[in-house]
Amino acid sequence: MSVSAVLIPFGAGIHRAAARIRDGLRSEVAAQGDRWRLWAPVAFGGGCAVYFALEREPPLWPLVGLATLATGLWLAARRAGRSRLWTLPLLLLACLALGLATARVRTERIAAPVAPALSEPTVVEAWVVDVDSPGERGARVVVAPVRVRGLDPAVTPQRLRATLRGEPPPPGAAVRLFAILNPPPAPASPGAYDFGRNAWFQSLGGVAFALGETRPALLETPPWRLRLTMTVNGMRYRLAQRIVARLGPRTGGIAAAMTTGHETWIRRADLDVMRDSGLAHILSISGLHMAIVGGFAFFLVRLGGAAWPGLALRVSGKKVAAVAGLAAVTSYLIVSGAPPPAERAAITAAIAFAAILLDRQAITMNALATAAFVVLLLQPEAVVTPGFQMSFAATTALVALAEVWPRRVRELSAPWPIVTVQRIGSWSVAACAASLVAGLATGPFAMQHFNRTAVYGLLANLGTSPVADFVMMPALALGTVLEPLGLGGPFLWLAGRGIDLMLAIGTAVAGLPGAVRTVSSAPAAALPVAFLGVLFVCLWRGRLRWLGLPLAAAVLIWPRGPTPDLWIGDGGTNAAVVQGAQAMIIRPGVRTFATDLWSRRRGLTGVDRPDDGWVCDRFSCRPDGEGTLAMSWGRRAPDAAALEALCLSARVVSLRARVPVLPPACAGRLVLDGTDYARGGAVELWREGSDWRAVWSAQVRGARPWSARPDPDVSYSGG
Repeated sequence: MSVSAVLIPFGAGIHRAAARIRDGLRSEVAAQGDRWRLWAPVAFGGGCAVYFALEREPPLWPLVGLATLATGLWLAARRAGRSRLWTLPLLLLACLALGLATARVRTERIAAPVAPALSEPTVVEAWVVDVDSPGERGARVVVAPVRVRGLDPAVTPQRLRATLRGEPPPPGAAVRLFAILNPPPAPASPGAYDFGRNAWFQSLGGVAFALGETRPALLETPPWRLRLTMTVNGMRYRLAQRIVARLGPRTGGIAAAMTTGHETWIRRADLDVMRDSGLAHILSISGLHMAIVGGFAFFLVRLGGAAWPGLALRVSGKKVAAVAGLAAVTSYLIVSGAPPPAERAAITAAIAFAAILLDRQAITMNALATAAFVVLLLQPEAVVTPGFQMSFAATTALVALAEVWPRRVRELSAPWPIVTVQRIGSWSVAACAASLVAGLATGPFAMQHFNRTAVYGLLANLGTSPVADFVMMPALALGTVLEPLGLGGPFLWLAGRGIDLMLAIGTAVAGLPGAVRTVSSAPAAALPVAFLGVLFVCLWRGRLRWLGLPLAAAVLIWPRGPTPDLWIGDGGTNAAVVQGAQAMIIRPGVRTFATDLWSRRRGLTGVDRPDDGWVCDRFSCRPDGEGTLAMSWGRRAPDAAALEALCLSARVVSLRARVPVLPPACAGRLVLDGTDYARGGAVELWREGSDWRAVWSAQVRGARPWSARPDPDVSYSGG
């Protein structure tokens, strides 16, 4: 047989395979139809994300000009009748540029004074705006400062978050605090959660730590907007107190958090149970709560309209129910205090009800895309928050599931027991599928942001879903409406029993072996890749959608870099030494939020420093011998003898105070002092031979309005 006789059929086979692939790709592209426009909000969100990823603040007008030019090119292409091959890339480019410009304009518009770090305690006279979630140091409130001793009114922050001693005063109270005032805290470690950025977009200009009792103050009448805000928040807080009084601190605390957003009464043990069992999302007022409350009102009104034949013949019961659902969502938003996640959920629900009023399908990808656009136009900063990412990832996945879910065939005639069993089975399968899909869609974000995976979260959510959807939330809604009239007791009691059952399920699931797994954070690039992968799987129509699965798993499979040898917190107040899979905390019980956050991000287990092998006093701690790290956390510099002892005992010395002159014993040691921490914040250190490589929080954070300007990258070396 000749070579040509073999190659000709082989070449023909390759040609036929290429033709099939080409035809398949054409059919896949053709199947998208109008779904191409669903990528417009993705591009807009990508522009917002690019803005927040920049290391330096870009100038405003070039971004506005770029957005105007890109939008003009897209409109011109459409007007000229160009094909989608031209208009689609131009549309995505225009949305990307508009996202960049919108985020920059939002930053400019929301700008407000940020408190400086005062060297001495000061006096703050302020109005209590709301009661915030408690911290590890005590109760917290949000206040509107009227006067701050040592600050000019022009540079006084609009809002402060104050940590108090004792019970928090109610909203509307005028208070006087003797407190330490600081700007919003920097990230606990490079790349970690940036409270300062979130505070900037909430006009929260600083944090105050009260040193004494909260005292009443005599202040001028506040502006009408502030009075209205405090009146609404006062109503919410009194409602929360009544719920707690009826149900008790444990059950009532969770009911109050789900209703008014106040987490003041939630016990730490119950919060840990909710997190470890994968039920913590129920405490945050977001899409689930808005959907249940709005859907319950919609169903109730439509059922009542159908039961009134005269009304049902004259008006559209569906549209009246949509108006009722919209009113319920709006009322719930006000009662909850309108936190950003609740605002986003309310916008999404409002668009769904508006679609019903316009005779459109309520739950579609187009409606979800519109909601994402509206949310990002109003809050472009939402794109970098876990709540937005997880909420829209889960909702998009559920809508995609609904699009491919087989429609149930209606039986012509069947006995009711058979129909009942079939419907229960169908609901159970649908609930399992929905929980599984939502969990898979939100998994990358939970791993990256929270570094924990509730292994049995699906089991806990399946057990609590019927209780939460059909008992707990509707009863809470009715009880909240009727409680001001004194008639909410029976409904709140029923909701309380549902909460007790939810806690019992959560406790049982959280107690299972291996219920929680800690996952270290992937490099920053992995999360956008995973988000795009999830969106591609959900938005693409056809078999090629499964090409997005490897991208969706990016956070899980992306290689991690080497673990640092040392971590020193912001200000040099605490530190940890890495020992295998453990992080030994030098000061147990101090700044636990920062130490826990950092150790989880690195996939480490935090352990307390042992007493043996260490020489410690009130303001310093060093190895008994020679070790890796010695530190002094006193505000005053240690004396010469103490500093020499620190340098002789460790290769790295951390000093909270500024020490301009070092003794000879510190030669060849890496010494970080208050100047370094003021400039760079928290730091991670890697030992590389005889040198140390440092990555500071300020370097990763960049020079943005909500952050201090970092110095250029610094490389330290020592013996």
